[in-house]
Amino acid sequence: MRAAERFVLCLLCLMPFHCTLAATVYTYKDADGNTVFTDQARPGARRIDVTPTNSVESTPKPVHRVAPSAPPPPVQQQYQMLRILTPLPDTSVQQEDGAMIVTLASDPALYPGNYYRVLIDDNPAGDPSPSPVFPLQNIDRGAHQLSAEIIDDRGHVIERTPNQPFFMQRISLSQKRRVHPCQTADYGVRPECPLSAKPADD
Repeated sequence: MRAAERFVLCLLCLMPFHCTLAATVYTYKDADGNTVFTDQARPGARRIDVTPTNSVESTPKPVHRVAPSAPPPPVQQQYQMLRILTPLPDTSVQQEDGAMIVTLASDPALYPGNYYRVLIDDNPAGDPSPSPVFPLQNIDRGAHQLSAEIIDDRGHVIERTPNQPFFMQRISLSQKRRVHPCQTADYGVRPECPLSAKPADD
């Protein structure tokens, strides 16, 4: 195809309407020898098939923004029962160092992310724990109020027992010796029977 033909074909392809609807072109020489292009058939004209382009002017689609859904409300974890098993209410605990063991029970057992906590006189006694057994140390002599809680990992209280009283009796070594006198084999074995207090052999 000559340069003039290619030029005219380019012009036709730049016109979307003709490129898609007038896909057949005819060419012939006029009386002056000029190359003529037309879409009308005539005697002596040569047919040129032009492949229509597939260009389609795209229309931008509206963007539908989906609002983020609100997080579901947290499920409130319920317990049917929380109880202090030991010590029982109004119990007297006799320990010279103020040590005692507190054991708890709940129904159901702890959910994941929950912990037990023991309070004495409304103050936490030790760290929260997934274990229901709490060994406590150095409780002051006298009357106290004991309670227990179930808390979540953010420290929110889910369940709590009522306060129940107990009494810590810290017996001195001399009181222990009076209640349970030292025998010869007890010296150096029982804390209240040191070797230094062992009487001389006759």
